[in-house]
Parts: sequence; structure tokens; C-alpha cells
Amino acid sequence: MTLKIPADWKVHRKGDTVVVVTGLLCAKPEAFAPDCESFWIFGPKAYANVPVGGGSITYTGERQFHPFSGVIPCPYNSRLSWMHGEKASYRGLRQVGPGHKAQYTVWPNTCVTNDTGRVKSKWDQREWFLPKSRILVVDAWNTYGLPTVLKRATWS
Repeated sequence: MTLKIPADWKVHRKGDTVVVVTGLLCAKPEAFAPDCESFWIFGPKAYANVPVGGGSITYTGERQFHPFSGVIPCPYNSRLSWMHGEKASYRGLRQVGPGHKAQYTVWPNTCVTNDTGRVKSKWDQREWFLPKSRILVVDAWNTYGLPTVLKRATWS
């Protein structure tokens, strides 16, 4: 899959993971790094055998992609904790280039205070999963233009 992205988006690749930084805010360009305005593209090695609790799972789209166990920082504010959603608010299919449809899922999430657990913000994580192509795109920042970029993807 090849994406034509805006010139100010910066691509960082590490193994089977691609981090596309879409804003100026990003001290550490890694997947799920707090305070890093970006979206992430994962190949099969990155979404297989993901540690969860005491075991591991392979992403199927049935649960939100959240490759951590325990408390992790909120994407928007590293001083808050991310409480990931358990139930999708939307499921459907989305075009990702000609001839490719992704399982598209929207997961509601919250950012809470570390001391009292009080909700400070709500946001959605969007996921495009292409099981045949073995690609997962995850966006926690509601990246403007990303659905169009994916719809215009090319395949070789």
C-alpha cells in the first residue's frame, strides 16, 4: 500500500510499524507515544502476539488495538491516563484504494486523572484493518484528511 501524504507529514519507520507525524507536537515519534500528533500503520509482526494482561493476542478487529497492559498515558496529555473503550461505537467497511476494503471501527475512549479517575476528555480511536493485506491503520488524533488519504491509496 502506498499513500500520498501532505508534505508536512513526516514518516518514521521502525520494523513493522510506521508512525506518520501529522503535527508539530511530537517529542518522541513512536506508536502510542503520548503528546505525539500522529497515526500509525502496523504490519502483521506488530499486531500479532500483542501482550495483554498475562498473555498475548493477535489483533482481529473484535477489540480495540491497545498493545499494553496496565495504565498508559493519554495520547493528548501525558499527565492523564488512557481508559480504552470496550465497545465500538461504529463498525463498517471503508475503501482503501481500488479493490481493497478495510474493516473500519471507531472506539470511544477517555482520558482520566491519575489520582481520582475523573474524566477530563473523551475521544475516538479509529481503526482500518485490512486482514487480507495484513495492514492495520490506527488513528487516535482524528487526523484531518486521513480517510481521504486512505481512500486514494495505491497498491502494487
